[in-house]
Amino acid sequence: MTGFDEAHPWVAARRDRVRFAVQVFPLPDDPNPTESVVLAGELADSVGLDGFLIGDHPGYHIEPWLHLANIAARTTRVQLGSVVNNVYHRHPAMLARMTADLDRISNGRVLLGLGIGWNESEFGQLGVPFRPVPERQRGLEEALEIIAGMFGPEPVTLSGEHWHVINAQITSPPVQLPRPPILIAGAGEKTLRQVVRWADVSNFGGSRNTGNVQTDEQLSAKLALIDRLCAESGRDPATLLRSHFTSWLMLSDSDAEARAKLDRYFPRGLTEEQERTRIYGSPETVIAYFEGLAKLGFQYFVVQIQDSRDLETIRLLGEQVAPRFG
Repeated sequence: MTGFDEAHPWVAARRDRVRFAVQVFPLPDDPNPTESVVLAGELADSVGLDGFLIGDHPGYHIEPWLHLANIAARTTRVQLGSVVNNVYHRHPAMLARMTADLDRISNGRVLLGLGIGWNESEFGQLGVPFRPVPERQRGLEEALEIIAGMFGPEPVTLSGEHWHVINAQITSPPVQLPRPPILIAGAGEKTLRQVVRWADVSNFGGSRNTGNVQTDEQLSAKLALIDRLCAESGRDPATLLRSHFTSWLMLSDSDAEARAKLDRYFPRGLTEEQERTRIYGSPETVIAYFEGLAKLGFQYFVVQIQDSRDLETIRLLGEQVAPRFG
């Protein structure tokens, strides 16, 4: 599916108000990462957050798809996925298969995030060549052809530079039709062209690994570029949801308590990039941060918590921050 005559139902259901998803990681000192991730997922579901995501870094963290299936069986409404799955971690045909299966397990609650990866050491841990960015982008393009094609009416065959399939097709369809929504991460023009051609959601942020789009002016320019690329391709820009990635959020009842939490995680201080991308404070302080982004045109927020045991942040995000955007 590469045509967008109308918005994907997942997108259409989320254009009425700003929504929040949380993405978690277990830290290396977590003695039971499976338990902490499951508890975080159950809490995200109960406090009304739109999405619960697990970062895709199986080289040094838990395998997200196994844990998402576990959480799907324990929750009823929260959306599930990773922002994003590195297409080099799994063959695209298998990724499409797992997406369809998890969509059925969760009764239609899967968001498929895709990207080219960035962590060279993890590529090495998994025995995967770390090719230059242009080559990895071509690999993503081939993966998108396979994944989108497998959800189509006819089997797909492709013999590409990176991937090969013969008569690949999803024969046990997902709950979401014609397929679960696709999110593509990144902010370069080539990536945004792939977004406009293939995706339902565009996601980027201020860290180097999420697009390196730092200022309001840069963010507005990227959103304007998306609109221009939609116009060039004949796509209605309203069919594409704009999502922003916050690299690490820490919430507490007061700014002072949140600052103390930050200092516990970073006892040696912050780098320049961390100063920009680690967001902390009381709910009121953080609401102002997200209000500024929403005024620029972002409709969805993926908020990363890099310690899945930080249930306080998930609770306050769901109970005090997200409702202010309803």
